[in-house]
Amino acid sequence: MSTPSTVRTIALCFVVALLEGLDLQATGIAAPHLIREFNLSPAALGWAFTAGLVGLLPGALAGGWLADRLGRRRVLIAAVSLFGLFSLLTANSASYTQLLIARLVTGLGMGAALPILIALSSEVASRDSRNMAVSLTYCGVPLGGACAALIGMFAPVGEWRLVFYVGGIAPLLIAGLLMLWLPESRPLVSRPLTLSQSTNVVLGRQQSRSTLLLWCSCFCTLMILYMLLNWLPTLLAGRELSRLDSSFVQVLFNLGGVAGVLVAGRLMDRQRSLLAVAMVYPGMLLALAALGYLKQLHLLYVAGALAGACAVGGQLILYALAPRLYPDDVRATGVGVAVAVGRLGSMSGPLLAGQILAAGAGVGGLLLATSTLLVLAAASVAMVLRQDSRVNEGEPC
Repeated sequence: MSTPSTVRTIALCFVVALLEGLDLQATGIAAPHLIREFNLSPAALGWAFTAGLVGLLPGALAGGWLADRLGRRRVLIAAVSLFGLFSLLTANSASYTQLLIARLVTGLGMGAALPILIALSSEVASRDSRNMAVSLTYCGVPLGGACAALIGMFAPVGEWRLVFYVGGIAPLLIAGLLMLWLPESRPLVSRPLTLSQSTNVVLGRQQSRSTLLLWCSCFCTLMILYMLLNWLPTLLAGRELSRLDSSFVQVLFNLGGVAGVLVAGRLMDRQRSLLAVAMVYPGMLLALAALGYLKQLHLLYVAGALAGACAVGGQLILYALAPRLYPDDVRATGVGVAVAVGRLGSMSGPLLAGQILAAGAGVGGLLLATSTLLVLAAASVAMVLRQDSRVNEGEPC
């Protein structure tokens, strides 16, 4: 992973992931201001969160497949340009309808970018460092979230548009750098697979069981993660934390996510993937309970960092595992479909949390809902890892 071309590719993928992480959390950061600006109910705010996530689903499906056919580089540049432009349009929304449309199309661009970033970083690294390469790329997402939280912390009161301006201008600048410096990861095949052929490979006899289990874990894990990403600022505001303290918990959530990503990637490269699963999923439940019931501020800081480490670390395990399951000519497609299924969970999470909170179930209701999802996610990914270890020389538990 030390050649100049490899380092440059991973660095560029990291920057794109950072910008995606910033935009993914921008709506959550702006949420308290959006409620006042557009006079939103909790249910309407849930749809504002969900609009961007709805775009992520077809974006991931189309982005992965187009990247396998047209090339990773070309499709990534188009995706980054798209989400930068519509983030700028989000900042200039004059109505709730315009806000929803802008977030929807922003999501299309971000959805297309993520599976390409994962496939690129996995392909350019050596076999014994692929998981760490994906980790280094993906840790840009929580760092971008931390940047969004810092913008929210230090922006002038009421200036909710600033985070969207940053999330719009920077991707357009980075798209130019991608044109100059990003190489194609592999030569294009002369006769690329059709969508039907790609689907048959992804769901073929050898991959079907692992694919379905991976999808199950992606759905449940991202459902929980996006409950946290979107509702954490509002929940913390309800705990009567100051704006500064609430923003700091979000910063720690994202910095914890960076640590969780790097630790999980290191454990996977050292053939300890099941240990990573055993640490991440119980830790997620513990952190959620702590955020819901602890009252001491310093303990809330610790709980926020732990929640980020476990939730984002769990997502990294899935994204590092996905490229290992598929051959080169459908790798981005396979990763894209897994990401898309996860996006279904990410769309469902904020809506489910909104309904639970609107019904008055509070944090206890959220914990009850997430505990079942955590068990299902952990069991599914553990079964995929066991099957993958038998195929790839055996991996210790």
